Amino acid sequence: MSKPPPARCRTTNWSSYNASLRKRGSLLIWVDKDMTWRAQRDGRPGRPPVFSDAAIQLCLSIKVLFKLPLRQTAGMVASLLRLAGLDWPVPDFSTLCRRQKILTV
Repeated sequence: MSKPPPARCRTTNWSSYNASLRKRGSLLIWVDKDMTWRAQRDGRPGRPPVFSDAAIQLCLSIKVLFKLPLRQTAGMVASLLRLAGLDWPVPDFSTLCRRQKILTV
């Protein structure tokens, strides 16, 4: 028994087809400059967290979105912040690992 021939789609409008392929590869990430990146002191005893929950959630969202390990996630977030023109510190992988247990993404 032979296989049926594969279906062929003919593209008639190449300009819109090329534009749709370019849009599919586009990536847009908004970083709000008014976001609280550093954690506020809450008055509890012990060492306060350095980064806010929003900062950790941004990093963990990048991790899940691109299926990255934590160390590569920290590098990617650092490059995204640099592209956005922000001079914010980036949480290291151990901070992300520790805080991902308490936060939901």
